[in-house]
Amino acid sequence: MRYRTLLVYLVAFAAFLGPFSQTIYVPIIPEVSKELQTTSFLVNFSISIYTVFLALMQMVYGPLTDSIGRRKVMLSGLVIYFAATIGCYFSGSIEFLLVFRSLQAVGIAAGSVVAVTVIGDLFDGKDRIQPMGTFQMMVSLGPVAGPVAGGFISGSFNFHMIFIALLCVGFIVLAGNFLFLKETKPTSLKKQKFRFADFIKILQNPIGYSVIGLGFIQYYAMYNFLVFLPGIMSERYGLSVEQKGLVFLPLSLGIVVGSFVGGKMRRFNERKVIVYSAFLNVIALLLFILISNISLTLLLVSISLFGFFLGMSLPVQTALLTQEFQSNRATAIGAYNFFRYMGMSVGPLLGSFLFHLGSYQFVYGFLEIMLFLFVIMMSNQLLRKQRSRL
Repeated sequence: MRYRTLLVYLVAFAAFLGPFSQTIYVPIIPEVSKELQTTSFLVNFSISIYTVFLALMQMVYGPLTDSIGRRKVMLSGLVIYFAATIGCYFSGSIEFLLVFRSLQAVGIAAGSVVAVTVIGDLFDGKDRIQPMGTFQMMVSLGPVAGPVAGGFISGSFNFHMIFIALLCVGFIVLAGNFLFLKETKPTSLKKQKFRFADFIKILQNPIGYSVIGLGFIQYYAMYNFLVFLPGIMSERYGLSVEQKGLVFLPLSLGIVVGSFVGGKMRRFNERKVIVYSAFLNVIALLLFILISNISLTLLLVSISLFGFFLGMSLPVQTALLTQEFQSNRATAIGAYNFFRYMGMSVGPLLGSFLFHLGSYQFVYGFLEIMLFLFVIMMSNQLLRKQRSRL
């Protein structure tokens, strides 16, 4: 039992490194621009391109993990990440930084796929939910801890020291997984060749497209909050830059606490937890739309509730996927992560387009309708499938 718990934290820490590395120099974009003698746009692009490769590689590592095993993929990914981080440290131009940031994402993308797959291998049925909660808590801390750590390090050193910190953390994660991560792929599963048809089958499965679609919309929603909340805080409440940064804490803490609570829901039916928590997300979003103009306190309450219900469903989503697709669970998780990252990318783009057409209310109103309609469809699929099995 202690060995399994250790492995959960080791692989979860590898997954944590993905979003942590993504956001670590967000607070010092102007300083990075000055140091590399480039524009803020290109420095921002180094964060965007990281996200794109993080998403695309999910579709590669999923089938690869099902085919050659968990340990080889995890260690190979971490070695690529470690080497790319060295390249980032020595980058003296934005062009080199863009190349090595892309390679960083290519390497660390293995973490989230392998972590969930290993947990699925080590635990059965409802026993997966609690370790999935631990995993989701770690991953949820990544985007929050990144800017905090980056700001602290850059306050005493130049931005290159950020990559020294990532090297240290990366080495610890690589060494820990090298020493303790044994191959967990069940011996009963034969080596499989990659087939694009596997992705199609996963997306055609009611549980597959329900969980994956929900993940896409939820992360689309979360990144709409990340992009548009600062504008709301400035225009409606006149907050300073420091105060606007603190506004994200309730949302982030809500996700972390929700993931912890979701990991404790072993006694409840997984499909019902996903459906009901998604309905509560709809209610929390509607609450935000109705009261965001009334009071800053009420606004913070509404976004913390949204984060809490989102976090509560995440461990159950991954547990249900790994249970449904036992022979190719890594491929299923790869598809799930890919669409979540795509939601992160599409959210700011489509949200900005809608904002130019209308207002903040239009942005969140569209999101509310999209989420509500999908939850209705998802509830019919998941609960009907469950009733048919009874």
